[in-house]
Amino acid sequence: MEIIAVCNIKGGVGKTTTAVNLAYLSAHAGWSTVLWDLDSQGAATWILRGIAPDDAKARKLVHGKRELDELLIETGYDNLDLLPADFSYRKFDVHLAERKHPAERLLRMSRPLRAKYAAMFLDCPPGMSLLSESILRAADALVVPLLPTPLSLRTLEQLHEFILRRGWHDLVLLPFLSMVDRRKALHMEATAQVRERFPATLATEVPYWSDIERMTVRRAPLPAYAPKSPATRVYQELWDEIDRRLQETRGTSTRAAAGVAGRQ
Repeated sequence: MEIIAVCNIKGGVGKTTTAVNLAYLSAHAGWSTVLWDLDSQGAATWILRGIAPDDAKARKLVHGKRELDELLIETGYDNLDLLPADFSYRKFDVHLAERKHPAERLLRMSRPLRAKYAAMFLDCPPGMSLLSESILRAADALVVPLLPTPLSLRTLEQLHEFILRRGWHDLVLLPFLSMVDRRKALHMEATAQVRERFPATLATEVPYWSDIERMTVRRAPLPAYAPKSPATRVYQELWDEIDRRLQETRGTSTRAAAGVAGRQ
């Protein structure tokens, strides 16, 4: 199972729309996929019309009193399941701090799902915390949506430095430009700066389009209700590029059969 985290220190950069659309496209291609909504605000859960079980509490998960496979719910889309967020996730850091080796905890928690799914997508909360560290340790790839602004470049540099300090050289960093408005000179200048500083930035850019914002109105993945729209094509290109990049890095497709080994 390949674990793909959609993460950024900043909020409001398109993490949830990215995670939901990429997970849907993975599932639509026929691969068994699960999306874990780790943000206590539960935006991905809301878009996918999920409801968390009453006892899906962060403390029970962290302390091993509940297993992830007990909390899975179907989304109504073929091959796509959901681990819904719970408001108790706002205290995930507190419970992780109570455990030995907290950075390893999410990696261990995901193990019961490895035989069932080819890909797990993590919709991550903003900020850098103990939960973020545990996410980064568990992930095989980190997809980072970036607004085309100087501040986004700074946060990407901070994230990159954090990963290097931890020595997680097998974590594939995949930044891309999100909510791009090519009419704005600042966006174009910042885009050039990002690509100069991080040449591995994905070529695909997600524009600042109202069609993408309407996902929160439709409460569905964009490719599910507008499969032929230009915005859907952009996300398909993004997912195809991510998959190609991972194939180049690991010599295997992200969308492999269920049971593909991730980190042990």
